[in-house]
Amino acid sequence: MTTYEAIDVRPVTRRIGAEILGIDLSRPLSNHQAAELRDALAHHQVLFFRDQNLSHDAHKAFGRLFGELAIHSGVPGLPDHPEIVAIHADETSKFVAGESFHSDLTCDAEPPLGSILYMPIVPESGGDTVFASMAWAYETLSDKMKAYLEGMTAVHDADHVYRPLFPDVDKKYPCSTHPIVRTHPVTGRKSIFVNPSYTTKIVGVEKEESDAILNYLYRHCMNPNFQVRFRWRANSVAFWDNRGTWHQAIWDYFPDTRSGFRVTVAGDKPF
Repeated sequence: MTTYEAIDVRPVTRRIGAEILGIDLSRPLSNHQAAELRDALAHHQVLFFRDQNLSHDAHKAFGRLFGELAIHSGVPGLPDHPEIVAIHADETSKFVAGESFHSDLTCDAEPPLGSILYMPIVPESGGDTVFASMAWAYETLSDKMKAYLEGMTAVHDADHVYRPLFPDVDKKYPCSTHPIVRTHPVTGRKSIFVNPSYTTKIVGVEKEESDAILNYLYRHCMNPNFQVRFRWRANSVAFWDNRGTWHQAIWDYFPDTRSGFRVTVAGDKPF
């Protein structure tokens, strides 16, 4: 197990998730703190912070410690802060973002490294987010299934996700092809890189086979043994590594309000 000197890391489960204590994200972090946070993110896959008070500028500054900030390819950002997407639900909402398991924007040619969600307003109960480790999902596949998937690719399309939400927007949404098994650029761990929201088909096989394999992988990846469930409190932050996780927002708090902001860190082409 890695020993950290500049941050206090408390694993939440043995497979995914860690809480980071004693750090104020509204203030500049030292190089040592930033380096250890990068390591903790790669190894624990999602990091949780409590009792934060982030301005939009501080939120963006924290994100930039991990890379360039990405502009969301499907949802507009705030007028004065295009890198920040508002995440909001209340008594008027007909849906909420992220209700089904997904990895963010796998439709992009270079999907995000990760996302940082800050929630200053949360309901008294409900509104959890579930994160799942695609590295553990891959590692628990049979050797024969691993061999079958090796070298295969799948199509990730945003059109069916965003076109119904913004029918009046004249825009071509991204569509990309990525390996089904992705190698993490930091840890070298392999993970399953398909998800029910964006992935539409496996390249080079008939639709019936593609649907069957994808549905099997989705069921396998939803195993609770690969998951951590984060119970939000006001002013909490979750930072997930999009290269090897899924997440799902649980909408069990209607008509209460849940409101916050998210920045996305740009990533690279999966390999």
